[in-house]
Amino acid sequence: MTISEQRDPKLSMLQAHDDAQHELPSSESTAPVLQILYQDQWIVAINKPAGMLVHRSFLDKHETVFVLQTLRNQLGQHVFPLHRLDRPTSGVLLFALSAAIASQVSQQQSPWQKYYLATVRGHLLKPLQLDYPLYEELDAIADKFADVDKAAQSAVTAIYPLAAMELPIAERRFATSRYSLLLLQPFTGRKHQLRRHLAHLFHPILGDTTHGDNKNNRRFSEFAELSRLQLHAWLLCLQHPVTGEQLQICAGLPDFAEFWQKWGGAFDENNLKALVASQILTQLPVRVDAVVEK
Repeated sequence: MTISEQRDPKLSMLQAHDDAQHELPSSESTAPVLQILYQDQWIVAINKPAGMLVHRSFLDKHETVFVLQTLRNQLGQHVFPLHRLDRPTSGVLLFALSAAIASQVSQQQSPWQKYYLATVRGHLLKPLQLDYPLYEELDAIADKFADVDKAAQSAVTAIYPLAAMELPIAERRFATSRYSLLLLQPFTGRKHQLRRHLAHLFHPILGDTTHGDNKNNRRFSEFAELSRLQLHAWLLCLQHPVTGEQLQICAGLPDFAEFWQKWGGAFDENNLKALVASQILTQLPVRVDAVVEK
């Protein structure tokens, strides 16, 4: 199977350059110091905090702190985003340090491999590749002129269970609730693909207010004192756009890993890397679900 999870095709070099040149500066008093995961003269990768917008959006007009401006101020130079992470998602986020490199990356054919960690509701015990096409998810304002009759697009995700736990959180007629920790690899790049695929399997990602179970989200948040979307871009593997070197950029374990180590048993990040190196996620049994017509 061809791994096609790559740069967002809508993120052109021109758009990125415009973002870097014209957006308002971040508030110096509230902007965090971003963790640099990798940097050379051409690219830089950071560990994006959960809840932080990558760039200014008219959908969040009151926000004043953004990754793009914060990193620009931190490095003292313009940066150019090479892909996206949703606001509530944490983890590896890659930028070019020049418009020329941003343009070069957008034209590269070598695929990226992205790996995520997520906590979901319920016990998902068997690994699988889910092949379930998704309709484009449109925003009522930003996409008001988009084609609403566009056919569903291919969407494939590898899902590998890592751990399971049962907590004393009452759910309907049950005294406890079950949760799973998953390693996810998207082979396509549809909007909210991971969230929508897990919701389709009736194992929504915790903290997902759009596709998840908000009552269970609230109960878990109160119990664990974790209110974020439990989705973390843990590892990005790619070929360096200039040197050709194979890079593995790791954001480390997310904050919700501490909760898992307390309640669901310890797990070793080295074992996760060995799992990725084995390529087992590309060899999982495939479940093909037909798209539900609108």
